[in-house]
Amino acid sequence: MASDTAPPAPSDPAFSGPAPADGTALQVLRRLDSGPRGLTETEAAARLTATGENTVPGARTPSWPRRCLRGVRDPFTAVLLCLALVSAAVASWGTASVILSLVAVSCVLRATGEHRADRSIAALRGLVSGTATVLRRSEGGTERAREVPVAELVPGDVIRLGPGDLVPADVRLLRSRGLTVHQAALTGESAPVPKAAADVPDGSRGSEAGAFGQAHLCFQGSGVATGSATAVVVATGARTRFAAAHRFGAPRGGSAFDRSVHGISWVLIRFMLLTPPLVLMANAALRGRGLETLPFAVAVAVGLTPEMLPVIVTTCLARGATLLAGRHDVIVKRLPALHDLGAVDVLCVDKTGTLTQDRPVVARALDTAGHDDPDVLRWAAVHTWWTLQLAELPAPDALDEALLDAADAAGAEYEDHDGLTADPCGPDRRLAAVVLRGPGLGVHTVLVKGAVEDVLERCDASPAERRRLLALAAREAAAGSRVLALATAERPARDRPRGDERGLALRGLVTFHDAPAPSAAEALRTLTGLGVTVHVLTGDHPATAARACRDLGLEPAAVRLASDGDVPGDGPTVVARCTPEDKARIVAGLRSAGHTVGFLGDGVNDVAALRAADVGIVPRDAVGVAREAGDVVLGDKDLTAIGHAVVAGRHSSGNIASYLRVTLSSNLGNVLAMLAAGLLLPFLPMLPAQVLVQNLCFDGAQLAFALDRPAPSVLRRPTGLRPRAFLRFITVFGVLNAVADLATFAVLAIALHGPDALDDESVFHSAWFTENLLTQALVMVLLRTGRGIAEKRGPGPVGRAAAVLALIGLLLPPTPLGTALHMTRLPVPFHLLLGAVLGLYALALVAARARYERRHP
Repeated sequence: MASDTAPPAPSDPAFSGPAPADGTALQVLRRLDSGPRGLTETEAAARLTATGENTVPGARTPSWPRRCLRGVRDPFTAVLLCLALVSAAVASWGTASVILSLVAVSCVLRATGEHRADRSIAALRGLVSGTATVLRRSEGGTERAREVPVAELVPGDVIRLGPGDLVPADVRLLRSRGLTVHQAALTGESAPVPKAAADVPDGSRGSEAGAFGQAHLCFQGSGVATGSATAVVVATGARTRFAAAHRFGAPRGGSAFDRSVHGISWVLIRFMLLTPPLVLMANAALRGRGLETLPFAVAVAVGLTPEMLPVIVTTCLARGATLLAGRHDVIVKRLPALHDLGAVDVLCVDKTGTLTQDRPVVARALDTAGHDDPDVLRWAAVHTWWTLQLAELPAPDALDEALLDAADAAGAEYEDHDGLTADPCGPDRRLAAVVLRGPGLGVHTVLVKGAVEDVLERCDASPAERRRLLALAAREAAAGSRVLALATAERPARDRPRGDERGLALRGLVTFHDAPAPSAAEALRTLTGLGVTVHVLTGDHPATAARACRDLGLEPAAVRLASDGDVPGDGPTVVARCTPEDKARIVAGLRSAGHTVGFLGDGVNDVAALRAADVGIVPRDAVGVAREAGDVVLGDKDLTAIGHAVVAGRHSSGNIASYLRVTLSSNLGNVLAMLAAGLLLPFLPMLPAQVLVQNLCFDGAQLAFALDRPAPSVLRRPTGLRPRAFLRFITVFGVLNAVADLATFAVLAIALHGPDALDDESVFHSAWFTENLLTQALVMVLLRTGRGIAEKRGPGPVGRAAAVLALIGLLLPPTPLGTALHMTRLPVPFHLLLGAVLGLYALALVAARARYERRHP
């Protein structure tokens, strides 16, 4: 008799883990202080207060202000803030204001994009909802079944389950009839798992890995496929295994984007930290100028800084994410994940629901010689039809539906037989028998269908024949098919017909394979063409998974078990019998090997791997904890959408790479030239205000990179921001840019005639200002990622922005603004000689780029 005492609190060790489900049904009921008739309303209310609602805790979404502040933690943003403080300390208020504005714009753009993504997926949350059928007793002791919200379930409640129901909590079966459940969200198994209310000895607690295989337990997140059951709730809310997925695995650490940007940032930070002291010491030693050169030194450091990096990165990613959401119904929750998608060179997926639909189809119907035989399919459909009619099963299972669909498609007649009785499968019975009225008087026909070994045990066959038939079935199973055997016999008619399952004659075999997803084959070809290696991590049998891959045109380079422990190699690999820990381990191993890894999953068993991957991808209908762990949400579980997302990521990453190549090489060249000029000239090579205006013009023009269209070659391979590659690139082209700047000195000497010409500071400042903007316009056009030199395409936004930048360089010095910046009109001969220098510089850029790309493809 149940009392009003609540079960142990969540912190009580006696209630932690699966312990309440150990033992026989009676022991479990006693431990939960419940009974077969359920709890009273008073008891249920008291337990709800003690244990809390049956809801899975969700992750907290950061507020918009918190997201803004979080953007300041970026190392490059922190350096910009430090430069702004130094600029303010030396009264360079213009520089400080511009830097602070850029930082603020970047943080606002990133926070707004991520906040918009959060709002887009808010409607997708809802882990387990609806109602459950619960037995509750009134205070007078009368029990009745009623529907209550799932959130109000408590340990000790007795519930009823039927076909199509979601299991609302972790339960221990008390009674069951023909029960099978789908556990794909928990284990990755595509086939329904049989369950039964069997008694187990107390203390026979299974391991965590094997808990889902215990027939007397059902878990939250699974769904009833067939049959019915009565069960007692043993765990709710945060104590279910469904909720435990929140604790699977450790956070991924830094993503590919974080690692790339941080690596590039710290390379430049070292340059920036060294530049001001070097400038100050060199000017103090050689020119006798001390702290008065501090504003110039800060301006040089700012000149080396790609101030627009946060803005360009955020704008590129936010624009790509917006286009993905509008055109392909793909939501990017974390903006840097779009870059990671572009850098992905390995994609790990499960099989069921991704490569295949969650249903089998008939592959072949074979006679005993292994030849196709439509008569075997017809008799198998007759057996299935009458089993469903006579056994009064709640619903056909997936194999039954596949058989009937195949028979309908083949035009087989199976409904005109006269069925008499049926004995269906059960938890301990792997075959089903049907008795039909035979073709002659006084004769009944017995049809038996089920597992090959069980059916052959009931057949009259010699040992050699039995071995041959088992080998035939094993061959089909090794090819990745599920196999059922069909046998028949004729028996004398009886008043009470029953299936006599001995002395049968095997008619043949029916094989099944998983139906391929409609768009999977084309999507796999697209991903392969994009340079992405696809690995299949599944809980299914290795042969079944390999067969699904081959049916879709993906030939696995290796097929192995997760227990082998190795990380997949270079080619597509099928890793079968994966546990959640195996998936996370494999993903982490691939990342450690230098790959950028994407993982597509939708179940509780995928959460650990989603968190371990560089970018976690989930469909819209994934379980809630998987959606929380993912970075990208697909409208449908469709590999085609991933292809679109990868291309969008490469589009954004290509533009970011173009910006970095252009700005870093140009800035490094200018800094080297400024340092050299500062030591050679008796005056500052450029005033701080002029440096600031030049940087503003160049930075404003580079916003066009966010709108550029990368060359097709960029989209055909993974795009990553590799610090070493960028350092090598900017060193080569930065030095080339510095040579062009220094060549300008010679042009000035020729154009202005005379040894004292360089004493004209305003002419020198104007000339170098113009030359810098023109060379920067050239590198914007000639150093874009993946673009050829002679393209039959329009100038595009980058070309137009470069033209505007060149015009500013030519027209600004003689204007009133130029006069305010201490610049003046340049002599005409200088423009002609400058054109010659720029022409030679353009030819050198083209030659250097061609040579660089040959050596570093």
